[in-house]
Amino acid sequence: MGLLDGILGNVLGSATGASPSLQTSNPLGEILSGLGGGNVAQSGNLLSAVMSMVQQNGGLPGLLDMFRQKGLAQQADSWVGTGANASITPDQLQHVFGGDQLSGLAAQFGTSQGQASSMLSQILPELVNQLTPSGQVPGNHADLLSQGLAALRRAG
Repeated sequence: MGLLDGILGNVLGSATGASPSLQTSNPLGEILSGLGGGNVAQSGNLLSAVMSMVQQNGGLPGLLDMFRQKGLAQQADSWVGTGANASITPDQLQHVFGGDQLSGLAAQFGTSQGQASSMLSQILPELVNQLTPSGQVPGNHADLLSQGLAALRRAG
């Protein structure tokens, strides 16, 4: 579970006593910490919600195909690739996911659909990037998502 250790380390680090200097070395953790107001539980909830969303949309391959089919292949491919991650706007996420999924995310966090889209636009590129460190979707992508969600539930 080495890949997941890096992804989840920043979110779960303070709950397990990890050093703060290690917690800030993960870009995804920094994003989650900022969005969660430094609250580890809130950060874990955000990550869990986004990972669940990925899982519900066919895992990494299904999610990436959704973006490609909606004309956003450049963004999706950049998140998987080893270069810089292209940004995605909340409006583009609305186009890919539609209102129902984003409304569900918003309801889960007691926020507006626009705020939920904005959070997702920050988290999703880095999550995909972290789950594809070698520039391709790993063969065990479904296991990684399941294991990550299980770890977040145990920590919560």
